Amino acid sequence: MKASMAMRSLGSALRSGFSSSSPSHCLRRCYSSDCVPERKVAILGAAGGIGQPLALLMKINPLVSNLALYDVAATPGVAADVSHVNTVAKVAGYMGEEQLGEALEGSDIVIIPAGVPRKPGMTRDDLFNTNAGIVKSLCAAVAKYCPDALVNVISNPVNSTVPIAAEVFKKAGTFDENKLFGVTTLDVVRAKTFYAAKTNVPVAEVNLPVVGGHAGITILPLFSQTTPKSNNLSDEDIQALTKRTQEGGTEVVQAKAGKGSATLSMAYAGALFADACLKGLNGVPDVVECSYVQSSITELPFFSSKVRLGKNGVDEVLGLGELSDYEQECLEKLKPELKSSIDKGIKFAA
Repeated sequence: MKASMAMRSLGSALRSGFSSSSPSHCLRRCYSSDCVPERKVAILGAAGGIGQPLALLMKINPLVSNLALYDVAATPGVAADVSHVNTVAKVAGYMGEEQLGEALEGSDIVIIPAGVPRKPGMTRDDLFNTNAGIVKSLCAAVAKYCPDALVNVISNPVNSTVPIAAEVFKKAGTFDENKLFGVTTLDVVRAKTFYAAKTNVPVAEVNLPVVGGHAGITILPLFSQTTPKSNNLSDEDIQALTKRTQEGGTEVVQAKAGKGSATLSMAYAGALFADACLKGLNGVPDVVECSYVQSSITELPFFSSKVRLGKNGVDEVLGLGELSDYEQECLEKLKPELKSSIDKGIKFAA
């Protein structure tokens, strides 16, 4: 009896955990088909270190009706395993290029965590040669089989893979700047966690934007805009929190000692952002998350900032707001590196 109660509590906690912006974004626990539109989510790279926990998290999201799990190997086992979870989403596994089209057809959201993970000593940019080609080929299939889907790119280096995806869609004639996202939510998750630990405030109450890109110094948490505000942080504290947020991925890679990268926390962050996209598609008002998108808020063609999500993807790219002197300095420093990564992606896809 106690075990049964514990499992129900766990399920409730996991479902409510998708709310990342505010209490008003809590999942609507409504399971009737009349209440929530049917939505298909496809995960490309579902048998990998990020893909498997992400598949589980999307399976327990009541906004997902159909979950398509695709990878080049091992997907039938992952799909069978996840399908036994007693939630409403129907699960299907697809393996190999010949089944990719079937996995994608009818998808409302495509999440792409496919690719190789980081190892000690590697930067996200070291992954470029392998992951760039994977993202390019997968996006070509998206353009063919579900051109209207929202596309959430997790595969690193996101600073380059999102521009690659954009170029692929442009060539196919399907590009919609409002439907392509680089998932930078993990940077926000980390910044909130580190800030809460340092200031002793409840982490669930912390809200702050992380802007720029998704690698090293291009990651810029705007701690000056954090709520609830703490007056106990020195300039040195802010700089240390910024650096830890920027190096959060490296921290995990080193801690795993060559046996993986940030897979579990990335899956959680990917599920948070996908949930926000689903809510936007379903017409939930005022859903705001940070994401790396085509943007005009700086001179760079792609930039991560707060975006308002709606029925067609991005409703509005929001501005940076007021920056501290330190944040303004960091912003100017990150621009050349981010530009270089964007240009590298565009050149690769040319």
